[in-house]
Amino acid sequence: MPTIEVKVRSGESIDRALRRLKKRLDRENVLQDAKAKCYFEKPCDRRRRKEKASRFTNFLRNKRESE
Repeated sequence: MPTIEVKVRSGESIDRALRRLKKRLDRENVLQDAKAKCYFEKPCDRRRRKEKASRFTNFLRNKRESE
């Protein structure tokens, strides 16, 4: 797993750099992957969860198109 680095730019506050780090972690799904690997999930449960998420996104997409 590659290390994620955020360098503080000159004149940039630490809070701003932390915000950039958090956004980068969210974009690369680092925290979600770590949480998912904390416990074992059976393959059928994983497949069921992904299908449920897919149905929900398709529902939202169809709802948006119909409006």
